Amino acid sequence: MKKIYLFAFLILVFCSCKTNLVFIKVIDPACVTVPGYVKTIGIINRSVPSESSKALNRVHLFNTAEGAAMSTEGSAECMRGLKDALMENTRFTNIVILDSIDMKCQAIGLFNSPLSWDEVDAICKKNGVDAIFVLELFDTEMKISSLPPPIPGPGMAVRLLTMQVNLNTTVRTGWRIYVPRDRFIPDAYTYTNTVTHTGAGNSIAAATESLIERKEAVKQAANKAGHGYACRVMPFWITVTRDYFIKGNYSFKMAMRKARTGNWDGAAELWEKETHNRKNKIAGRACYNMAIIGEINGDLDKAIQWAQMAYEDHGTRLALKYIDQLKYRKNEKIRLQSQQPQ
Repeated sequence: MKKIYLFAFLILVFCSCKTNLVFIKVIDPACVTVPGYVKTIGIINRSVPSESSKALNRVHLFNTAEGAAMSTEGSAECMRGLKDALMENTRFTNIVILDSIDMKCQAIGLFNSPLSWDEVDAICKKNGVDAIFVLELFDTEMKISSLPPPIPGPGMAVRLLTMQVNLNTTVRTGWRIYVPRDRFIPDAYTYTNTVTHTGAGNSIAAATESLIERKEAVKQAANKAGHGYACRVMPFWITVTRDYFIKGNYSFKMAMRKARTGNWDGAAELWEKETHNRKNKIAGRACYNMAIIGEINGDLDKAIQWAQMAYEDHGTRLALKYIDQLKYRKNEKIRLQSQQPQ
């Protein structure tokens, strides 16, 4: 009987829902705002250790099972990953790796102090770029861990156990962006990425031997780290969910059917008529739904006006929260416009 009552309760809750969800795709601004006039980018590697700090770095390289060649190739792959990711977007017109510029870090694992603006100005003018992305830090750590063999279950034949090991490669990068025109550093950020490879064999030694070569593992993790950092400076698409009213009168039922088939214009015609309904509740819900239409069409000012009317004139409580969401969207849209090429 309890199951029957529970089932009946769920049906009641489902049937009494006043709203449906609509999923709207919107573009969010990048986490980091690079001025719109910046169209050409230079990428510089400043993470290779200097000759004066060889002794200190040699100890670090030994402790992290990292060779100098592996670090150099890994940081170069990280810059390639950043360039490839930025080129997938139309935000910048030209992106070049300035590998002819020889810059060194004082110690592996430490974030470099900023370059002087005289240096930045000289680099940008010589290479014809508006800004430079500098890899200030590149560090790796590799760990191998064994996985316990599976335990045979009841009635299962005991077979030759297969051993598995994981190679976890962690790459820590530090980036700084320099914009010389305004003497502005939009971002100084440390990014960490880990890639796991699994090897298998009839012994720990055999499983370890089957793992991907260490240098290749570092390069793969470094490339993904470069891609990951690029996401901070590129706008991205997200999906937001909104509630819209489906109950009120027959027009709402008809509008719901149109909305479910993607005919939002048809639904809007029915809802707009109901905004003049003599019943306060129905008029408020119709105004709220018209705000949804405004957001779907990208007219956030109109959406805010409808949502305010729903709450101020008709007391539709759901509209108050929606007003805050729309105002946030409007501010983000303004920030997005400042990131577009000029």
